[in-house]
Amino acid sequence: MKKFKTLQVIAAGALAVSLTACGTNSDSKSTTTPSGGAAATTTPAAEKKENITITFQNIYPDPTDPKNGMLKKIVNDYQTKNPNIKIELDSLNTDQQKLKLKTQAASKEVPDITVVNPAAQMQPFVDAGLFAPLNDMVEQNGLKGTFQEGILNWYTFKNNIYALPDGNNIAVIYYNKDLFKQAGIADVPKTFEEMVADVKTLKAKGIQPMAIGEKDSWTGSFLFMNVLLRTNGGPGFLQSVVDGKKNFSDPAFTDAVSSFEDLIQAGAFQEGATSFDYNAGENLFKTGKAAMYFMGSWATGGIETSSVNGKVGVFQFPTVKGKGNPDEFMLAPGSAFAVSANSKHLKETKDFLNYFMLNFPKEAFAVKGAVGIAQKVDGDFKAAGYSDMAMDVLGLFKKVKGGDLAFDNTMNPGTAQGHLTSIQNLFVQKADPAAVAKEHQTAYDTNKK
Repeated sequence: MKKFKTLQVIAAGALAVSLTACGTNSDSKSTTTPSGGAAATTTPAAEKKENITITFQNIYPDPTDPKNGMLKKIVNDYQTKNPNIKIELDSLNTDQQKLKLKTQAASKEVPDITVVNPAAQMQPFVDAGLFAPLNDMVEQNGLKGTFQEGILNWYTFKNNIYALPDGNNIAVIYYNKDLFKQAGIADVPKTFEEMVADVKTLKAKGIQPMAIGEKDSWTGSFLFMNVLLRTNGGPGFLQSVVDGKKNFSDPAFTDAVSSFEDLIQAGAFQEGATSFDYNAGENLFKTGKAAMYFMGSWATGGIETSSVNGKVGVFQFPTVKGKGNPDEFMLAPGSAFAVSANSKHLKETKDFLNYFMLNFPKEAFAVKGAVGIAQKVDGDFKAAGYSDMAMDVLGLFKKVKGGDLAFDNTMNPGTAQGHLTSIQNLFVQKADPAAVAKEHQTAYDTNKK
């Protein structure tokens, strides 16, 4: 596991949105334009092309998400240029995909391309030899140079790159300005305690305060970890646990549980939150049915193309009990595309993934989905019509002074699962913070190596 201090060193550079052109690729004997568009693979006319199907597991199932259309466009363009190759899409929400991949990995039947999360989450797959190293594809002729500085470190083990990320994000709170105004709330909260008070005000006015898709348990964890980032007074609580300097009974952790429960008990989230998956929870906000939404900045594109576009602002996660720095964020090196080591068409799969990643920045930018991607973007966001909200999110990237990774990107899978279950249960019933701490410590002690 990488140290948190490493994260802080790279945060400012890796999370900055910069402008550049994409490179070229020759690993697959294809040629690309400077903007990343690839020409068709050329073969001698006499050579017969084998019909090939490449399975592409992804987490872009929502047709209202700009990345869903972008995915299909890149796939269709590639298939047009390579008519003997069919890209078979398996589009799932995040938790469905994680569960399916575990089952596939157990039988060593990983799709040609699948999705993994960085650091601790992907390490078991790498250790099991399920993914193919991508160094040959990434390091030749420019693809590596399209990624923001430092981002590929989170997908690298023993000097081998095993996955290519789609995002490099920070967590923010989106809010509906019209609903705030209806509730008589003039300013965004500067403290967590003010946010809880705003929740109660919104609730009293008959307005749903916050939306969440807690059926996908990582969403509640992501929010909880931002509370912990504050109560700990800064990054590194989980690293301190690993280093033996702290345990889960530490006041920073129990204070975070207590504050998180204050938010839930104030009525922040919709009834039956644990039955709403990620897309259903987000759609409550995107359709104007909730006043606030805590999420990674990857949500910007979907919000911008929704019915609430023009009504949404954004603010940083506030201090909690006077602790923490709002310029320290939950940092989210994104989900990433990995190639099966057992792919029957390894060369062709790498060729397609190379094409996909070279075109990703250009196509994401075109559909207003380029805020928070892991690659450099060639374009002027404001001139391209990105909203004031999107520009505000881009501005927050420049304020990053460090932060923490998500729990399940930091701890081993067994400990992470115990944590996810424990936090999810808080949406159903209130618990003693000391008991929640004990659940976490037991999960950690049981699963640590």
